Amino acid sequence: MTAFTTETPARAASVGTAHTRVEGRDKVTGAARYAGEVPFADLAHGWLVLSTVARGRIRALDSEPVLAMPGVLAVLDHRNAPRLETDYAGLMGSRPDPTCAVFQHDRVPHLGWPVALVVAETSEQAREAAEALVVHYEQADHDVDFTGEHPDAYPLDGHAPAVTEKGDLDAALAASAVVVDAEYTTPEEHHNPMEPHAATARWDGGRLEVVDSNQGATWVVGELASLFSLDPASVRVRSEHVGGGFGSKGVRAHQVAAVMAATLLQRPVRVVLTRRQMFSLAGYRSPTTQRVRLGADSDGRLRALEHRSVSLTSTVHEFVEPSAGVARVMYDADAHHTANRVVRRDVPTPTWMRAPGEAPGSFALEAALDELAEGCGVDPIELRLRNEPAKGPVSGLPFAGRHLAACFREGARRFGWADRDPRPGLRRDGRLLLGTGTAAASFPAGAAPSTATATAYPDGTFTVRISAADIGTGARTALTLVAADALQVSPERVRVRIGDSDFGPAMIAGGSMGTRSWSWAITVAAGELRERLALGAEIPAEGITVRSDTAAAIGALAPAERHSFGAQFAEVSVDVTTGEVRVRRMLGIFAAGRIVNPLTARNQFLGGMIWGISMALHEEAVRDRASGGHVGADLAGYHVATHADVPRIEADWIDDTDPDDPVGIKGIGEIGIVGAAAAIANAVWHATGVRHRSLPIRPDRVIAAGASGV
Repeated sequence: MTAFTTETPARAASVGTAHTRVEGRDKVTGAARYAGEVPFADLAHGWLVLSTVARGRIRALDSEPVLAMPGVLAVLDHRNAPRLETDYAGLMGSRPDPTCAVFQHDRVPHLGWPVALVVAETSEQAREAAEALVVHYEQADHDVDFTGEHPDAYPLDGHAPAVTEKGDLDAALAASAVVVDAEYTTPEEHHNPMEPHAATARWDGGRLEVVDSNQGATWVVGELASLFSLDPASVRVRSEHVGGGFGSKGVRAHQVAAVMAATLLQRPVRVVLTRRQMFSLAGYRSPTTQRVRLGADSDGRLRALEHRSVSLTSTVHEFVEPSAGVARVMYDADAHHTANRVVRRDVPTPTWMRAPGEAPGSFALEAALDELAEGCGVDPIELRLRNEPAKGPVSGLPFAGRHLAACFREGARRFGWADRDPRPGLRRDGRLLLGTGTAAASFPAGAAPSTATATAYPDGTFTVRISAADIGTGARTALTLVAADALQVSPERVRVRIGDSDFGPAMIAGGSMGTRSWSWAITVAAGELRERLALGAEIPAEGITVRSDTAAAIGALAPAERHSFGAQFAEVSVDVTTGEVRVRRMLGIFAAGRIVNPLTARNQFLGGMIWGISMALHEEAVRDRASGGHVGADLAGYHVATHADVPRIEADWIDDTDPDDPVGIKGIGEIGIVGAAAAIANAVWHATGVRHRSLPIRPDRVIAAGASGV
């Protein structure tokens, strides 16, 4: 046994210093295994068969010829699949999307609905057999059209009320000197993480083990245990390396189908989704139609604000894209009305996607603010500063730090905003029209209870275990730095293990709450461990372990509006001949709490901003009305920004501390995308003198709209 020794108190803090990813070498050398790569003995492969009709019933499946094909082990469908329990409350009290409860009935609610799983010895055999399976349908009429405002639209509460209202809106608008009344639309968008969804299920000694790519191992445990009526202690989920998620990697059809097949065959079964299958099975961001009405005095001070949003949901599950929610934080007015409504159609269920609500909502709201600035003859930044609220416009709670004004001032200085001629359509570079735009950003800073353990070993090293998920954000590295400071040792003495449900319950990687929640748990565990060791405890060979739970600590925080804020700036060129819009440079300045690792933090900000370029100019999933499916459901037909689209982009931050928050981390994974599309759209107006209220701003739309000075 060895006594504990600490480093000198003068040791420099690890948090706040740039640190390369602790797993970086493993990833670039291939040593890091993703869910579809982990080897298993006697592994079988499943291939999902998806419906080819958009609505109807399954009349018959010709499974016998398929079962006779080489290597085929089983065909699972609604006739022979285990019955599942779906009447339960899942993550954060929400009910499960029935799409994951596969093969429970013969109904088909949308194109790409799972109708069978073919299992074979090899992936190639499974795919060939799945493509040979003949399914007979009784087809019904379907409707996939989304037109926004519709008599069938109804309000839907998400994790916030569907409707908020204060003041007399009509009277405030009538008394306003300047009024903006405009409709903005955003298209259906898809996550498309680099790594496809993959899961392997097996039974080991009476315990179900799933190796998966997900955003929260304990989340998946809870859902699988509920679906299959299992004791959660008898389910283990491992998800060590994840190649992107963005909200899509929760519980999906492939995990459930893999568990069914592994249970039937009593051998490991792996199911991997293809890129095309992900378009119907992995969720997506709903299209939105948003109406914004603003009324202001001649100096730009708001009297009235209305933000109404309509989004799409499926016929099997309700999900709302809460786009109007951003107005409840950003700006106040005597008359302040917001509403989120949905329309049901014969489509797959939408889901959370990076900055749900805030990303599309900020486009509409921040574009409308720009229109109001134009109408008032006020600089767009100055107009926003004049409308800074003293407290939450809807909640009435104080802000736990709101440094949006500082973000705008620093961004304006670095971007050269003072030299901007506000008149549109004047700057040229040959046949290119040039323009600049700006927009505000915000995203909530929440936290959820998590459990962590910290272990001290005789050799002076430490291991921290927490069921966190690193979905490419660098969370594993950030947590290493947090643990090192909490233990008062160098990061080289700390090993952080994540992605295993056996480590205890923990918050998912989502809502920009992951690193904040996990850091809280690690800090508590490490502090308690140091206290034990400081008493002179001898360390046995197996180490000394302390477990933390942060429910009480998080609950002790005083109620407040806790958010990250930011200011987005963009310069664009518009080719008056081809209609092509290109972003020349972007700058984002953020106030996002305590920055743990500047290297990976900047990566997250930039990644969000680049996604904002995609959102503004490229991304658009289009549905074919006749088939009910997508046109170009792949990365050839679904366009995203690439290196050539991002010549110069910068992100930085200002100091943002909350004295009442012992952790101080606010989360940075999502705020980078918020406001970015609006800044680009506002820059396009400045370049051309034409407002584009529908995304993406495609060349054909630019040509059709025309441009001033052409």
